[in-house]
Amino acid sequence: MKKKIFRSMLLIAVLVLLLSSLISTAYLHTTYNAEQAEKLSVELELVADAVNTLGTDYLADVGDDTFRFTVVGSDGNVLYDTKVDASTMGNHIDREEIAEALETGHGSSARYSDTLTEKTFYEAVKLDSGNILRVSTNQLSLSGAILMVLPMNAVIALIAFVAALVISRSLAANITEPLLNLDLEHPTQNDAYEELAPVLTKIHRQHKEIAQQVQTLRHRNEEFSQIISSMSEGLVLLDAEGIVLAMNRSAQSIFSVTEPPEGVDFLLLDRTPEIRQAIHTQSHTEVVLPQNGRQYQFNISPIEADRKPVGTLILAFDITEKAFAERNRQEFTANVSHELKTPLQGIIGSAELLESGLVKPEDTGRFVGNIKQEASRLVILVDDIIRLSQLDEKAEIPKESVDLAALCQEVSQVLAPAAARKNVTVSLDCDSICMNGVRRYLYEIIYNLCDNAIRYNCDGGKVDVAVKQEGPHTVFSVSDTGIGIAPEHQARIFERFYRVDKSHSKETGGTGLGLSIVKHAAQYHNAKLHLKSTPGKGTRITVIF
Repeated sequence: MKKKIFRSMLLIAVLVLLLSSLISTAYLHTTYNAEQAEKLSVELELVADAVNTLGTDYLADVGDDTFRFTVVGSDGNVLYDTKVDASTMGNHIDREEIAEALETGHGSSARYSDTLTEKTFYEAVKLDSGNILRVSTNQLSLSGAILMVLPMNAVIALIAFVAALVISRSLAANITEPLLNLDLEHPTQNDAYEELAPVLTKIHRQHKEIAQQVQTLRHRNEEFSQIISSMSEGLVLLDAEGIVLAMNRSAQSIFSVTEPPEGVDFLLLDRTPEIRQAIHTQSHTEVVLPQNGRQYQFNISPIEADRKPVGTLILAFDITEKAFAERNRQEFTANVSHELKTPLQGIIGSAELLESGLVKPEDTGRFVGNIKQEASRLVILVDDIIRLSQLDEKAEIPKESVDLAALCQEVSQVLAPAAARKNVTVSLDCDSICMNGVRRYLYEIIYNLCDNAIRYNCDGGKVDVAVKQEGPHTVFSVSDTGIGIAPEHQARIFERFYRVDKSHSKETGGTGLGLSIVKHAAQYHNAKLHLKSTPGKGTRITVIF
């Protein structure tokens, strides 16, 4: 702005200077020529009187560089000229000033001279002899006038330009300084030009509006950030070019991002073909993919404004537990069907043989015993399924103070016949510790762990049962010297119907649900399970309450 004001003022000063120079030059040109014409007329009268008295010889003495005198006869022939040989000049009878002087005694004109090729003033008068005396002088041309005043104008122009330069710079600085020093943060407190008052008032009002809008936007942005940060689901917001606008902590964990990736192309964070294709198709898409060892469902939806895509929203849901539960449900359904079908087929087969009379009388007892054994196995299986169903429901059951040592002693007595059949020695090292829990569930934990330790033990093996207090924790453990569990099976032995050796499990009469019941009962009491096993050496399972 300062430069613009300076240039404008300087331009005006130059234009005024040029215009004044032209006007003064034109005035000088007009004045000078008017004076020349008047002087020409006076000079002609004086010389005419002298020529009438002394004759044309007088002209030889008055010739100068300013005026030119010519004597023309009444017939138009040039008789004498002070500057040019008269014999070389043509007839002048048709010249305006000559014709006028012959007619009226006096004539004048101004024209371009053919001989001098410039504009000339002419004055003519009729002499007593009848001849015509003409005087002429060159007109001061405009270019001549300009050249005449050029040196003086140049000096004046230089002085005026320097003055205009200094004054323009000073005025521009004085005009712009108040504007440059305006306090736009507090517009109404400025003491500048009165003409700026409406503008400053409007700026002040807009400042308040903008401040309110910024505060509102900041508040909404903080709310949005808090909301998406507290979400357990992963959220990613992309613009139309796939650049990350926002990503919450859950999404950063899913895509293994350590720093906030705002402004980064999403393809640099994840190059999964399914997600990339879903982003480009600009339609709602659901993709289920594994990520960092877990299963996620990605809901990818386009964001539109005025029916034009402006971005993409990605929501990631951790469905690992859901997928695991669904897989377990399917496996459980299949396993239950299989486990129930096997004893039922045995019962039906034996009953059909008995019904058909094909069984010898002496073999009837064996078939009836088989039916009883399979029915008992079926009842045990149904009881285990019912227990698991109750544990899955997580229904609140009244708790009581339970003495774990007494419970271990009770289980040991119940399993004594089974231990005797396997020639397994069961030893108890249990401190009398009472804990608040559901007696039936605690019994299931102790019973199933001890039962498995006996079932899968070696002939002449040993089972050690212990209950100890370790700091704030009550620790129950069962150790055996049995067949052990291979490392690849240890992570799954607490699943329903999972068997390490299915043939051996069938021989021992296990249902495959015992350890699953232990796991759910322990979870009900907020307990942790630890497994340590070496194939061929034995297993130790610890429950920490």
